[in-house]
Amino acid sequence: MSDIRHSLLRRDALSAAKEVLYHLDIYFSSQLQSAPLPLVDKGPAELLEEFLFQVPKERGAPPKRLNSLQELQLLEIMCNYFQEQTKDSVRQIIFSSLFSPQGNKADDNRMALLGKLVSMAVAVCRVPVLECAAFWLQRTPAVFCVRLAQALVDDYCNLVPGSIQTLKQIFSASPRFCCQFITAVTALYDLSSDDLIPPSDLLELIVSWIFEDPRLILITFLNTPIAANLPIGFLELTPLTGLIRWCVKAPLAYKRRKKASLSNGHPTSKIAKDSTEGDDGDCHQLYSKLHLSVLQVLMMLQGHLTEKNLYGRLGLIPFDHVVPLVEEINRLSDELNPLNASKEIELALDRLAQALQVAMASGALLCTRDDLRTVCSRLPHNNLLQLVISGPVQQPAHSALPPGFYPHIHTPPLGYPAHAAHPALPAHPALPAHPVQTFIPGMTFPYRPIR
Repeated sequence: MSDIRHSLLRRDALSAAKEVLYHLDIYFSSQLQSAPLPLVDKGPAELLEEFLFQVPKERGAPPKRLNSLQELQLLEIMCNYFQEQTKDSVRQIIFSSLFSPQGNKADDNRMALLGKLVSMAVAVCRVPVLECAAFWLQRTPAVFCVRLAQALVDDYCNLVPGSIQTLKQIFSASPRFCCQFITAVTALYDLSSDDLIPPSDLLELIVSWIFEDPRLILITFLNTPIAANLPIGFLELTPLTGLIRWCVKAPLAYKRRKKASLSNGHPTSKIAKDSTEGDDGDCHQLYSKLHLSVLQVLMMLQGHLTEKNLYGRLGLIPFDHVVPLVEEINRLSDELNPLNASKEIELALDRLAQALQVAMASGALLCTRDDLRTVCSRLPHNNLLQLVISGPVQQPAHSALPPGFYPHIHTPPLGYPAHAAHPALPAHPALPAHPVQTFIPGMTFPYRPIR
């Protein structure tokens, strides 16, 4: 590698970067013939950092800088390389060696260049780059994934008005990237503060993608070999947990933002106030559509989990993530004062109850009713939620599901006890059986009185 480095030092920055990609291509093509997952040696990694990310090798040397035109040309060189590389395995391993965080001083340059490269790939629809980015999002710690998501949101939602339409068009070009992008965005915007509420353009984009084809959010799950233990600190297999968080917390988060703006004296005019309320109204409709789509996806999941022999063994909505969501709802409810936000609290709890019921019935959420009662005990009262955490669900037995989990309950619905007629009172005609309440279309939920 030292001979290659001396050769590269005699070249200008752009031709040196192009030459590095050429040498990497040869290196990994030969490596893949002998090993399915070659490791990146120290030599190639140092060449990448020095000639692509402009990190000087000599300690104390001033950092190199490309001007804007050179940086654009470098991005074009990289886009063209990934577009022209026909071997998917080589393309993936080179993308990974370029942009996998190493925990060193080159990571900031690495992430900055990655954001610009993926943004360019979106603009000119370079599908190979988008596919590589989708796999990168799947294999990289979430803290870096949200940085890429933030860079794309800045470019297509904040920088140039109307440019969101360019991002919208990649839905048919690379659904896998769209799925991973949604997962990263829901991790970034968790509605924990007003700054972390997704921009309305971004919300509309994601809802339009999912509403057009709800199966989009299952692409990664359906096309990924499932490991016994999912790694901690990475993005989840699906964006389901994040999307449920959005739908459930949205009424409370927007109410909190409205309360904060009024307490600060904003909006200051009636026109601004009407405009804000109109935008929030549009967002609430979008969250309703999104909630419906999420429930539809959850209803599909039982078949997919069974097909993969994962029913009752893999919870795509981890119970550990339900606990903080319930705590956040409880905190927001207390903060907003139930007297002033009763409608919003009721809507949030209704959505939570619906999501929990369908997720448990489909096998996406694995927990016992006792666990759920303990977690939800401090929430404000909600009739629908009480039904979910107290009423058994009639459902066919499933051999793969361990006893004690919610879908595997065979207790018949409790009937009303027969009362003996008092001898001094006239006999009453027999009361008809209480009707079964339909909770979600296609999924019956036996009525049980709240005690």
